[in-house]
Amino acid sequence: MKRHLALVLLTVAILGGCAKKETVAEKTTSAPPLPADVEKVSAAATVSTETTASSASTSSPAANGGVATSDNGTIVATGEFVAPVRSELAAKLPGRVSKVYVNEGDRVSRGQALLELETDYPRLNLQRADADSARARAAMQDAQRDLDRKKDLIAKDSIPRATFDRSQAAYDQAAAALASAQAQSSLYRQQISDSVVRSPIDGVVAEKRTDVGQRLGDNTVAFVVVQTSPVKLRFRVPERSLAVVRKGQDVKATVDPYPGQTFEGKVTMVGGVIDPATRSFSVETEFPNRDGKLKPGLFARVEMGTK
Repeated sequence: MKRHLALVLLTVAILGGCAKKETVAEKTTSAPPLPADVEKVSAAATVSTETTASSASTSSPAANGGVATSDNGTIVATGEFVAPVRSELAAKLPGRVSKVYVNEGDRVSRGQALLELETDYPRLNLQRADADSARARAAMQDAQRDLDRKKDLIAKDSIPRATFDRSQAAYDQAAAALASAQAQSSLYRQQISDSVVRSPIDGVVAEKRTDVGQRLGDNTVAFVVVQTSPVKLRFRVPERSLAVVRKGQDVKATVDPYPGQTFEGKVTMVGGVIDPATRSFSVETEFPNRDGKLKPGLFARVEMGTK
């Protein structure tokens, strides 16, 4: 009996020792507590990270699909300036470039010459046509004098009718020859005029695609000229703001190259179709840009009131 009791006590002691070892092991594997000052810094960093993540998820362009957001009665958006007019200029006639008057980036005015083609042959042809015109004019004047004399004679029945008719026919032929020579002269003058490529708008040379000596064919683009005053700004606005955006509304824009400076424009177009992917609509605005600071392709941040 005593031996049995001793065995039971020994077993209980062994089990109790194992339990204590497991408790000690659990305590040693847990991380030691941080000091008080370090614990405060860690907690603040955790809160700041959670706040930043929450703010980014609600206000970043990526979270909003890249469209404008409305905050406190003001529509905020991002957009890009674009040129209202973009002209690709080509010479009306094929030919070799003789002179180039502008370079890429130059400001040009409407009607300003940009390049000139060689015109040696059209000028020679014009001289010949002018000579033909002078000869035809002299022949017509002589026929006119003869016809005037025949008119006096036919009135007095001094000449047969057939003689008068021949004089009339000679005058008509001389007049037709003069008109033909003059038309030929006008054609060559027009060719010389068309050899000069001129800007159709006030703007900036965005691209220069030719140089002296290059031969231009039919429809070969020599320059690309874009209008920069006024300039347009396009951006998108969420559909919930459709009722508060209207034509003529004031818009303010800022750009990175000019920090602290605000540019003012007006809404010129409100899109009538909602994009099903972003649930937004397009808005187009116009800025005077008289100083030329705003360039097509420039990124801008837009603010627009809703009242």
